Amino acid sequence: MPILNKIASALGRNDEQPNVELAEQLVNTRDKEGIAEIVVGLNMDKAVASDCVKVLYEIGERKPELVAPYAENFIGLLKSKDNRLVWGAMTALGRIAELNPKPVYSHFEDIYTAYENGSVITVDNSISVFAALCKTDKEYAKRILPLLIQHLTKCRAKEIPQHLERMSICFNKNNIKQIASTIEGRFEKLSGSQQTRVKKVMKKLRE
Repeated sequence: MPILNKIASALGRNDEQPNVELAEQLVNTRDKEGIAEIVVGLNMDKAVASDCVKVLYEIGERKPELVAPYAENFIGLLKSKDNRLVWGAMTALGRIAELNPKPVYSHFEDIYTAYENGSVITVDNSISVFAALCKTDKEYAKRILPLLIQHLTKCRAKEIPQHLERMSICFNKNNIKQIASTIEGRFEKLSGSQQTRVKKVMKKLRE
């Protein structure tokens, strides 16, 4: 049975469970040929592409090295007019950027444009991409860290805890003071539970 026959739309399903199950199957069997077939599906009709991007970022959640070689395929979706494909691609990139940073960074302008114009989910996952790039290369960090700090100054207060958690992988002794200073400037605007999450991240980073 061809792999594409197992995605939700091929089965006449409107839920995501077949896609999740297929991702788990491909991870468990490490079926690289099957994954390659799913990647081809990204260029098919809307329903197929939507299912395929779901399968791929679910694989990325479980075994990112299996989809890391397809960074440029995901980047190609960032200019799609279909918002589902854009945020699905950014989700996948967030999973693999640390493993395959070079092609991701080479298309940084496309990623940043998607961040500026994207949905809430796209923005959330772009923060993960930026942080992963910062972590992997000091030169990348020189360009991207200021953008992350700027983001913390302008994003909605309720987004700060989640985005700070996503960014934390690239924080170190050389930049933590700058991050802390930025957060302190907005701390009073956070709810009690949001302040608790922020304190937890900052405490862990200072240990």
